[in-house]
Amino acid sequence: MRGPGASPPSEPSRSHVSADGRETLAHDGHSAVVVVHSAASDVGRVRQVNEDSFLAEAPVFLVADGMGGHARGDAASRAVVETFRRHLGTGEASTPEQVLDAIHSSNDAVRALSEAGDEGVAVAGTTLAGVALIDAGAGQGLKWMAFNVGDSRVYSWDGRRLIQVSVDHSAVQELVDAGLLEAAEAERHPERNVITRALGADEYVEPDVWILPVGGRQAFLVCSDGLTKEVGVDDISRILAEGGRADELIASALAGGGRDNVTAVLVESDTGIDDDGETTRDRDGRFPEETAPRDGGAA
Repeated sequence: MRGPGASPPSEPSRSHVSADGRETLAHDGHSAVVVVHSAASDVGRVRQVNEDSFLAEAPVFLVADGMGGHARGDAASRAVVETFRRHLGTGEASTPEQVLDAIHSSNDAVRALSEAGDEGVAVAGTTLAGVALIDAGAGQGLKWMAFNVGDSRVYSWDGRRLIQVSVDHSAVQELVDAGLLEAAEAERHPERNVITRALGADEYVEPDVWILPVGGRQAFLVCSDGLTKEVGVDDISRILAEGGRADELIASALAGGGRDNVTAVLVESDTGIDDDGETTRDRDGRFPEETAPRDGGAA
């Protein structure tokens, strides 16, 4: 499914694409999760080609930031979207094994794009970050599975605080982890663009994975570094607190300079019951009582 204004994943030049959607995922034949999402990607004010791609089709919401220059980076990120579409069905929860298989198959697909030339192999690569609704099995029910390779990010948003779930695979993050650099300094470090892990770089890729509970209302932001380089956490939080969606986040990044491709996917879910057992869906226009899915979707 694709929402209004979304471009096909095979389109080579994408200045700005966006998609909003609302879907219901049933589980065990009775419980359901309503998912509302907005997604947008822009080439920015400097680059000529958008090497970012996104997928926003329940049960998976992801961002891939391609590397390798123009066609190769663009093709690498699109290969991830196409691979996930083949591996994960729409409208129902996936499994941890399916998500991991999609990640490893995406790595194979990106590696196949690398070309040998007079100066050696021109390597295609891409970051990957996202969340997926999964059936955890063994009676555990629905869970969120967050995953990451590279420096695109997954954040959780509780209405007040924006908390980074993923951990960057980057040279500066290694310095921060070693206690040699403060987190604030990392954002301005000259090697902040050097990543240490990416799809396509090695024969085997090791993603970071987090399994998170599903319950009540939840929200996640998945984004490429084109957003976080231009818009600080406080400003992102303000936009989200004011009800802003992906297009507003992109507009803020462009206003800040737009020096890179920028992509954001905002995912909000509601199980209909909060921690106190009370109904939640009638408190916000984005989660009305009617829970039939609409035709709308992703990248």
